[in-house]
Amino acid sequence: MPRSPSPAPANNAARKPCVGLLELSSIARGVQAADAVLWQAEIEILFCEPASPGKFVILFSGEVESVSQSLRRGMEVAGSDLTDQIIIPNLDPIIYDALCGRFAQAPLDAIGIIETSTVASTILSADIAIKTAIVNPVELRLANQIGGKAFVTFVGEVGDVRTAVGAGASSAREKGTLVNEIVISGPHPMLAKYLRAK
Repeated sequence: MPRSPSPAPANNAARKPCVGLLELSSIARGVQAADAVLWQAEIEILFCEPASPGKFVILFSGEVESVSQSLRRGMEVAGSDLTDQIIIPNLDPIIYDALCGRFAQAPLDAIGIIETSTVASTILSADIAIKTAIVNPVELRLANQIGGKAFVTFVGEVGDVRTAVGAGASSAREKGTLVNEIVISGPHPMLAKYLRAK
């Protein structure tokens, strides 16, 4: 069965220095929160759509103050339907590319996976990981057809992968959204065939 695509930024979305994300348990409330976010400050919606199982995810970018204001307003509107939220003042361009489905080729020396219960936690964990050690994301799956969970897969040298996964997973652990963290050193060469970025 083909995979449903993860939510992804619009192709024409301009890269801005700061991103905010709201994740809601109600689709209707998600649309209402998206409207409030847009009215609050000058931001650009990167994606705004339902995600399984019945969640709604809004990712937006802009200047830090604008994103902060819109995030606060969106959280107010979301109320008890808010599942998770993040603000990243300077999302790493590699993670932005991964959100857009663009991945660099990388050797399969070691694999690291961070799996969380929310989209927001995986994006934050991925950003922290990539800023901590020299690793490359090869897959970033967000919610659809995986029960609303999300995960990011990295490759690189064993030590770098361990460092990156440890740092990224710690933020999700602190929020109580970490499902699992795994590092595989010396993976079977055929495993690359089953990772999204070939």
